[in-house]
Amino acid sequence: MTRAVIITAPRFQDEEFIYPYYRLQEAGYHVDVATPDGQTVHGEYGVPARATMSVRDLGADAFDLTVVPGGVAAPDRLRTIPEVVSFIREMFESRKLVAAMCHGPWVLINAGIVKGKRVTAYWSLEADLRNAGADYQHKVPVVVDGNIITSPIYTNNPQFLHEIIAYTERMQEECSGVIIP
Repeated sequence: MTRAVIITAPRFQDEEFIYPYYRLQEAGYHVDVATPDGQTVHGEYGVPARATMSVRDLGADAFDLTVVPGGVAAPDRLRTIPEVVSFIREMFESRKLVAAMCHGPWVLINAGIVKGKRVTAYWSLEADLRNAGADYQHKVPVVVDGNIITSPIYTNNPQFLHEIIAYTERMQEECSGVIIP
């Protein structure tokens, strides 16, 4: 079973948490939710994200992919937490999927994994991403570059999750010895 973790904090963008949470479960994934203190947090509009773990307990060996939803406040807080930053870097270096939406790429910047990568995010992060060495892609619904998938806004949730699921299916096929044309 594919194991996913959504990492979030208070005042996340509700649609960017709830859609991936249920869509990944629908696809048969086990989905954990990690928050800074391991407690339930709420989105901008009150949607609860019920934690199954604390960010202190994250380890790349336990997961196949991670999703960092946006909003402004949640990723801004997450990018300052050493355990989150090191986990994102460890996932990336282990060639596991790192997916982020909206302001979520702030966390990827702090993890030092966007240099030389094509990424997208909410338009206000363009300068931050370019300053971190990323090739910012403007006005696209989703960007896949290696094991990083990014999207600018929740209206792109269908495309974003399509790419996440397609990526993990390709990885499972490669690991099982099936050659992908």
